[in-house]
Amino acid sequence: MRPTELLRTTTFRWTLVAFTAFVLALLLSLALIFERATAFEGKRIGALITQEADIMASATPESRLKLLDERLRQDPRRIKPIGIFARDGKRLIGNIEALPRGLRDDGVPNYVSMARSDEIGREVRTVLATSRRLPNGDILVVGWDINYEKAVIEALQRGAAYGFVPAIALGLAVAIFLSARAHKRIQEVNTRVQRIIAGELRERLPTRGTSDPFDTLAAIVNEMLGEMEMSIQRLAGVGDDIAHDLRTPLTHVRIGLERGRENAESLEDLQAVVDKAMSGIDHAIAIVTALLRIREIEQTRRVAGFDDVWLGPLAREVGELYEPFAEEKRIAFKTVITGDAKVRGDRDLLFEALTNLVDNAIKFTPEEGHVEVRLRDGTLRVSDSGPGVTDTERDLVLQRFYRSDRSRHTKGLGLGLSLVVAIVKLHGFRLTIHPGPGFVAEIDFEPGSTFDQAQVVSATTR
Repeated sequence: MRPTELLRTTTFRWTLVAFTAFVLALLLSLALIFERATAFEGKRIGALITQEADIMASATPESRLKLLDERLRQDPRRIKPIGIFARDGKRLIGNIEALPRGLRDDGVPNYVSMARSDEIGREVRTVLATSRRLPNGDILVVGWDINYEKAVIEALQRGAAYGFVPAIALGLAVAIFLSARAHKRIQEVNTRVQRIIAGELRERLPTRGTSDPFDTLAAIVNEMLGEMEMSIQRLAGVGDDIAHDLRTPLTHVRIGLERGRENAESLEDLQAVVDKAMSGIDHAIAIVTALLRIREIEQTRRVAGFDDVWLGPLAREVGELYEPFAEEKRIAFKTVITGDAKVRGDRDLLFEALTNLVDNAIKFTPEEGHVEVRLRDGTLRVSDSGPGVTDTERDLVLQRFYRSDRSRHTKGLGLGLSLVVAIVKLHGFRLTIHPGPGFVAEIDFEPGSTFDQAQVVSATTR
């Protein structure tokens, strides 16, 4: 990645903005600290010179001179100017050359400019000073040169300023590092995406096992890619199954027509051949219709139109519909409703799922057998005395076009349970297939479930 491209990345810019904000906040904090430190130092020095001035003003003339002389001797840094002036402003004693202009006469310390003169030399400084009127009318001036403290503060300021240089360099380095790191990760994602586009459906976005938002997004996308891969595989499988299941009836139709053309000796013979061909074509059309119906349910957007559905009347209606078919086949049919439950769903689709289960039960149950539809609270069970399924077939019977060896002699498409699975998954309910003896299918209705919580499982007999 070229440096110019790196500097234009969003990560670099936002990192730089955040670091700039941090630096400005730090500068503001330091300025506030220095301002408070200067004010505190001024108050401290003002208190010291006020105390000294009060002590000297209240002392006797002899003691005052001793204190003044002692203050001059204990000032190697030449920061403590002091002097006594006559009423007319003439200097009497001390190292202050002249009575400072602007000095307040109320005893409150204030900053003034004064000339200090002694054996070392003469210099003009801004000092914090206070004055006192002595009993004999003279004026005592006590000062403190704050330039020394200012020099210390300025040194600290320079040190802080010098510290910002490596801090800025570090901020730029961090911005460049984060930008390069993000760019590298995006490049990895782009590479994986290109592989997925090229047809490598098993490819997944890279994750690092962290809880950062990028990893969370990658995990969600990977889950979506897994679902897409499964859907594509199922679609490819459905295409193979369609081709396989349609080839047999269409081949039979072609062979029948070909034989009829060669062997038919009368109009009645030819009509029989045509009727048999039409039956085969109807079978092929039924397969396509069932597959389209499953696809319609799987991709439906009818969830928004769900309404309250009472399961009791629904189960009773299905029982009344199929009871005559069971009697015709001499099958004992029973509907048992214990309690009732209300769920959110599409009544027509739920009716279709239940009729498919009952239709399968009657279809695969031999004569003198029995079929039962039982609703208890939020669970609906359809059981029969037919051949049932083995433990190894529980998952297979939910797949499209699967036909058990024990049921291949019975007419059917092998799509009934696939249709039930699609409806159950749409509603977020749970379908359970129990192994034999007999075939037992249960739908557990969970009111308030969403499509994302849908479960289609098989389980052992409870």
